[in-house]
Amino acid sequence: MPTPLLGFALVGTGMIAGYHAQAIAHTPGARLIGVVSRHPEKGRAFAALHNISVVTATVEEMVARSDIAVVCVTTPSGAHLDPALAAIRAGKHVVIEKPLETSPARVDQIIAAADQSGVKVAAIFQGRFGSGAQTVKAAISAGRLGRLVLCSAYVKWHRTVEYYKTPWKGTWALDGGGALMNQAIHGVDLLQWFAGLPTEVFGQSTRRVHTSIEADDTTVATLKFPDGALGTIEASTALWPGWSRRLEICGEHGSVCLEDDSITRWDFATTEPGDDVIRQTPRDNALGSGAGVPGGISITGHQRQIQDLVEAIRDNRPPLIDAREGRKAVALVHAIYESAKSGQPGRLE
Repeated sequence: MPTPLLGFALVGTGMIAGYHAQAIAHTPGARLIGVVSRHPEKGRAFAALHNISVVTATVEEMVARSDIAVVCVTTPSGAHLDPALAAIRAGKHVVIEKPLETSPARVDQIIAAADQSGVKVAAIFQGRFGSGAQTVKAAISAGRLGRLVLCSAYVKWHRTVEYYKTPWKGTWALDGGGALMNQAIHGVDLLQWFAGLPTEVFGQSTRRVHTSIEADDTTVATLKFPDGALGTIEASTALWPGWSRRLEICGEHGSVCLEDDSITRWDFATTEPGDDVIRQTPRDNALGSGAGVPGGISITGHQRQIQDLVEAIRDNRPPLIDAREGRKAVALVHAIYESAKSGQPGRLE
């Protein structure tokens, strides 16, 4: 007998919800059934656009349905907790758009609820599903770089004044911060996935151009890793035109550079078969880039991650990026912000 399709529902109808809807439509084993919206006209319009049959005004109505197995939370970051908890307590698996929430303490509530209910939570960090990122991760895990020395992430992007006219963007309560938390979070996650969580950070933040927002439009941080390696993070939405996100992982025996999901440097003291192929591979734009405009990403990364969750449910295993993995980037960003506010180094567990 064929495996039944998993029914999905979305909470929210904003731009990123459209990416989830398209990704689900392209995922074998998944079927998009419902959307939750507090605004009936927006809900109906979104449903018509994405061939959705059920529209409800509350999460509770949606998760009461037996044909819904997975709920995607695509609300503003600081509004992830309540719908996630409602879905989890109803026994539904959950996909939560980045970041999981605005603080480690709020993420911990999601983790505790999921543990108690025995459901799976997938934290959206689609950058890890890129072929370039996975190639870099494999080389680091194989020890090809030797002892890591400098590990850094640079997210120098452009956002317009109009972008920040959306009331929740750039606020502490609903965005969890500014450029570092919203735009750079994917680079932050990749950095800690490659090099591990730092033990100590020192951050500085400012509003250089977007002076009307509460949080940062520019943040820098220095990092100290458990093994003694050092690094930096630079994040901004205040510059033009916006450059590709860049990760540099440099070690005693080799160094690599990843721009968006394209490997632009692949340098090792000892070469191995396949190195020339990696160096000569054309730039990979499968995941797109949000460097200049928010809608510059593709649905590919989301589709790969939702496919992983469908397979995780089928195989009864954790998703590749579960809530505990998703917490790490939130904890790192939170520590940098706390350091910037206090003027003192911030420490992570």
